[in-house]
Formats: sequence, structure tokens, C-alpha cells
Amino acid sequence: QVQLVESGGGWVQPGGSLTLSCAASGLTFTSYVMKWYRQAPGKERELVASISTGGTANSVPRFFISRDNARNSAYLLMNSLKSEDTAKYYCSAEAEILKYWGQGTQVTVSS
Repeated sequence: QVQLVESGGGWVQPGGSLTLSCAASGLTFTSYVMKWYRQAPGKERELVASISTGGTANSVPRFFISRDNARNSAYLLMNSLKSEDTAKYYCSAEAEILKYWGQGTQVTVSS
């Protein structure tokens, strides 16, 4: 079965950095677009980064997405974190009509 497992979340002070990881299994990793979403309480789920099968990356400011096909993993580097970045972050793998989700990892930015 397909599994996406996020890790790396936690508490960080404003201005700090954090790297999230997404380990994928049960799928042909290179065939999937990898994306990161976040959802804060009371808000809709928001796309924050994506990286194509060919390695073309897009992200919101201060965030950087990458993938390591040898490790079947995707990463999200978050810099200069702000309180408004506090949310549960989800990894997804998408191909045609298929879309898989990880369980999410909480990121809390506060002093």
C-alpha cells in the first residue's frame, strides 16, 4: 500500500528554520508530483510548495521544496518562520487521478 510519512515538525521560535521530510513507499516515486500543503485552524488547506517529476520547483516565499528520488523522499525547507506559518503540514503525491496524503506534521512557531 501507498504510504507517505511526514516528519520534522515541532516547535520553533520566530525567525528560525525547520526542514520537513516526507518518506514515500508503495509507489513509483519518480512518477509523482510531490507537494506540501498546510492547514491552520479555521483556514482552508493551502498549497505551499510543489516539485514536478522533472524537478521543477515552486513554493511560497521563504520556503523551498526538494526531492531525493534515491531515497523516495521530498523535503520542505522553511526559513525565517513567522507565527502565521503555524499549521499542520501535509505531504502529497499526485499523478493523473491519483492523490495520496500523509498524516501531517504539526509546526508551531512561537516565542
